Amino acid sequence: MGEKTITAVFDGKAFYVQETIALPVNTRVRLSIEVLPSQAQATVSFLATARSLQLQGPADWSTDIDKYLYGQEIRHEI
Repeated sequence: MGEKTITAVFDGKAFYVQETIALPVNTRVRLSIEVLPSQAQATVSFLATARSLQLQGPADWSTDIDKYLYGQEIRHEI
């Protein structure tokens, strides 16, 4: 059948899958566990993460990004 990734929840004793699995009863499988972030962590926006870093820099970063990235101002033709 091959490899399939599924999502499950562990209640302290057993894993409960979050989707239907088309396997015959008593099929032996090998489980590999990857802990996923909680729903609260998964919904944090990029902007919230960026703000939490409290980065310091010049006020003109967005307008003079080429100067800061490449050390010189680059003319963009429109």
